[in-house]
Amino acid sequence: MNFNSTVKGSALEGFYPAGWDFDKIDACIDAPETITNPQPFWNKGFTPIKCDSLGEFETYMGHEIAKQIKVAKENGEKVAFILPVGPMGMYKWVVFFLKEWNIACDHVYTFNMDEWADAEGNTLPSDNSGAFQYAMEQALFNPLGELTVPVAQRNFATKDNLPTYPEKIAALKAEGAKLILVYGIGRMCHIAFWEPQFAGEYASEAEWLAAPYRIAAKIHPLTVEQNAFTSFKSRTTLVPCRANTIGPGIFMQADYAIGGADGTLGRGMQWQGMSLWMTLRHGSTPWITSSYIPTLPGKLFFLKELAGPLEAECN
Repeated sequence: MNFNSTVKGSALEGFYPAGWDFDKIDACIDAPETITNPQPFWNKGFTPIKCDSLGEFETYMGHEIAKQIKVAKENGEKVAFILPVGPMGMYKWVVFFLKEWNIACDHVYTFNMDEWADAEGNTLPSDNSGAFQYAMEQALFNPLGELTVPVAQRNFATKDNLPTYPEKIAALKAEGAKLILVYGIGRMCHIAFWEPQFAGEYASEAEWLAAPYRIAAKIHPLTVEQNAFTSFKSRTTLVPCRANTIGPGIFMQADYAIGGADGTLGRGMQWQGMSLWMTLRHGSTPWITSSYIPTLPGKLFFLKELAGPLEAECN
C-alpha cells in the first residue's frame, strides 16, 4: 500500500503536476551509494559532490563560488552570477575566502533569481526580514565591506528590474563575461520559483526553454509549505503565494552552475531527498524544472543523508 495504490479518489488526486509520472519518479530512487553514478544525459562537465556534514557543504559551496570570482579577477574578466536565497550558508564562506584572498568584487554583476510578490508583482520592502534583497545584503554584500559588489551592479527581481535581466545579461556575455548559475532545488523541483505546473502552459519544450521570467508567478502550494518550515518558522500565514522569478530562458544560458541541496531537518527527517534523486535520474522534462540541471556543466553539492536510503522511519 503506497501513494499510487491509494491516490485515486483521494484529496490528492489531480493535486500534483499533470506531467508527473509517480511510477517513473519512484524508479529514480536507488541505493545511496549509486547516487553519483553518471547518467547518459548528464553533461560531461557535471559533477554531484557528496558532503558528510552541513559545515562541509557550506564551505565547499562557498569556496566554489569564491573561486569563480577569483579566477575572473585574475583573468581580467567580468563575471555574472544568478544568485538564490536558499541555500544561504555558503555566503559566509564566500565572504571568508574573498577577504582572505583580498579579492575586490568590482568585476562582479549579480542577478537575484527571484523575490516574493503580490498579484501585481510588487515586492517586499528591502528592509523587510523576509525579503530576498534584505537576506542578500545581510549575508553577502554588507559583510564584504570595501570588497563588495558595487550597488549599481546588483540586480533584484522587482517588477521593474526583472524585465531588464535578459538585455543586461546578453550585454555582459557579449563582453566575454561568464554567466554562473547558483541554485537550490525546491521540493517541487523548481529552480528559482519556476514551478513544474508552468509546463502545461507552453505548447512545446522549445517555447518553455525560451521563457525568460514571470512577474507575480503563482507558487505551487507545496512550495509555500516548504518555505513555511524552512524560512518562516512554520508560519504559513507569513508566506506570499506569488513571486517574481527568472525562467529557463535565463538560467539555461549559464556557462557553469553551482548547486546545493541541504534539505535535512534533524532526527532523520528531511524534505529534499526525492527531489535530488529526480533531478539526477529522471531525464529532462519541463514538468520537472531541475531535471535540466545535469545538462549544464558544474558542481552540485549535497548532504549525504539526502541520498537515503529513502525508507519509512516514523518520527
